[in-house]
Amino acid sequence: MNVTVNEVDQHQVTLHIELPAAEAKKGAAAAVKNLANKVNIPGFRKGKAPRMILESYLGKDAVKEEINDVLINKAYNDALNEKDITPVSDPEVKIISEEKGQDFVFEITVTKKPEVKLGEYKGIQAAKEEAEVTDEQVAEELAKMQKSHSKLVVAPEGTEIADEDFAIIDFKGTVDGEAFEGGEGKSYPLQIGSGSFIPGFEDQLKGLKAGDQKDVKITFPEDYFEAKLAGKEAVFAVTINDVKRSEVPAIDDEFAKEVGKFDSLDALKEDIKKRLASQAHFQAVEKFNNDVLKTVVDNAEVDIPAVMVDTKVDQMVDEMSMRLETQNLSLEDYLKYTNSDMDKLKEQYRQPATDNVKMDLVLEAIAKAENIQVQDMDLQAEIFTMAQNFGADPKEVYNIIVKERRVPMLIQSVGRKKAASFVLQNAVDTNAKAEETAEPQVEEVKAEEPEA
Repeated sequence: MNVTVNEVDQHQVTLHIELPAAEAKKGAAAAVKNLANKVNIPGFRKGKAPRMILESYLGKDAVKEEINDVLINKAYNDALNEKDITPVSDPEVKIISEEKGQDFVFEITVTKKPEVKLGEYKGIQAAKEEAEVTDEQVAEELAKMQKSHSKLVVAPEGTEIADEDFAIIDFKGTVDGEAFEGGEGKSYPLQIGSGSFIPGFEDQLKGLKAGDQKDVKITFPEDYFEAKLAGKEAVFAVTINDVKRSEVPAIDDEFAKEVGKFDSLDALKEDIKKRLASQAHFQAVEKFNNDVLKTVVDNAEVDIPAVMVDTKVDQMVDEMSMRLETQNLSLEDYLKYTNSDMDKLKEQYRQPATDNVKMDLVLEAIAKAENIQVQDMDLQAEIFTMAQNFGADPKEVYNIIVKERRVPMLIQSVGRKKAASFVLQNAVDTNAKAEETAEPQVEEVKAEEPEA
């Protein structure tokens, strides 16, 4: 097989591949046999029908297409290995010569993985800040716990609705005198100041008491997700059924026993302090790791093909869609509620996707430069971790990976993690004492994504 690589631009290459007639004949015979094993032809055992019979039964074009696919796929993969090219886009195939008994000649144009020019990645310096937990932080955490253990109680008769109160209301909205879908509710608990209703609605309930009725007049925003209501004036007939307020428990020893079976308030405070300290340490390690890896990535130079960013954007959108599905919300509905569209969403993801792609490329280059190998035990550990995260059996996870042919992707992912670990183990914490050796905890680092 003769392979010539022609550069189209800085990213694309065209592989000119010439498969000798003898090899093409051998490959065609294998393709015909494979096709014969897939179909049942009366009078022939599976795999025994000759090409002429298959062409008569399936059509000459179908048989030719099968043969070409087999010849092209094998020759293409062999050419990639021979020329050490890793494609990052789907191939564009152009058949030049496919005459029977002659050399099989074709060209494939593909975008290749770019070369990375590594900068400094060993001995990177960064400061790991160990934040101290203050009494004010403990008090804030106690206040959150107090609020989470509060109870809604009916306010005394005659209580006027104020901020943070819950107004239990019946309401019915109309536009131009006509009721509209979603504009009616019974015994709805609306917290004043929550901003959960149309702007201006909640403020008009302040000062009302249980038993009061009022017509609340509002105007839907111009960008309201329901186009037929956008910019329209509406009137809501509102009845106040009850006014409720949060009753918070006292922060004392009894409170400590209730929230965590602590012997005393001091014991609860000590537990909160330890928990906050652990969180602060984790955040400090995470920031240190991110700072180090960001420096390494910034030190490197790589020209990223647009197709790699596009692929990553699509992947991130798919992941977002799956997250929304776990919340019983479709991506289409999310875009409608946020007054957005797919183009805007993809544009939001473009920079994070670019950062992610560059980090992956740099870590892969470091793994190659340092000859970092992925062993079977590394893959087993990764599969076990994935299984724990998904609450699945490791064997099931392994079978899915094999079935979907994701083993190469798994190897690459583990290799990147090992490269990140190598970088972090060689990093220097400028806040550490001279005699100490920094051993940062290693975690998978991803570029930030826009919030859903």
